[in-house]
Amino acid sequence: MTSSLLIQRIARSLAAVMGVYGLLMVLGCGYIVGSPYRQDVRTVHVPIFKNDSFRRGYELQLTEAVQKQIQSQTSYRLAKPGFAETELTGRIVSIDKRVDNQTRYDDPRELELSVAIEVRWTDLRTGQVLSERRIPIDMQAAHVISQTSFAPEPGQSLATATQDLTDQLARQIVGLMEVPW
Repeated sequence: MTSSLLIQRIARSLAAVMGVYGLLMVLGCGYIVGSPYRQDVRTVHVPIFKNDSFRRGYELQLTEAVQKQIQSQTSYRLAKPGFAETELTGRIVSIDKRVDNQTRYDDPRELELSVAIEVRWTDLRTGQVLSERRIPIDMQAAHVISQTSFAPEPGQSLATATQDLTDQLARQIVGLMEVPW
C-alpha cells in the first residue's frame, strides 16, 4: 500500500469521526442550552385552583405561590384570561394531616401534612395539553403529591408546615412547565 493511499484512508476516517462528533455537538446529547421553558409560549393564565378537600383557603395560598414561582423562575408573563396563550389549572384532590409520633398520653409529637393535586397546562390557541404526565383518573392531568413533617413541641406549627409544603408544590408545578428532555 502506498503512502498516499494510506494518507487518504486516514483522512477519510478522520473526516468520518469529525462528522459524527459534529453531529453529536449539534444534537447536544439531550441537553438544553438556554432556557428550559418553551420558547413558543410567552403568557400564562393561572386561575384560582379548585379545592375538593374540606380545608378551605389553601387553594388561594397555593395559587399565589405558583404565580410567584412562575414570575421569578420562568420567562412567562402572567396574563388575564382573554389575553393569555396558555392556562395552568389545578385541583386540590386531598389534604391530609396525620400523627406520625405521639406521647404515651396521646399528645401528638410529630405530624405529617400531605397534599395531592392535579395540574393541567393547556395551550389556549390550539387546545393541546402541554403537560405530558398523566394519571388514570383523568388522562390529561398531571398528579403532584408533596408532604412535610412538623413537630409542635419544639415550636413548629401547622402554618409553617403549610408554607413549606406550598413552596414545594409550587416548585414542582412550575417544574412541570419545563420542556422535557
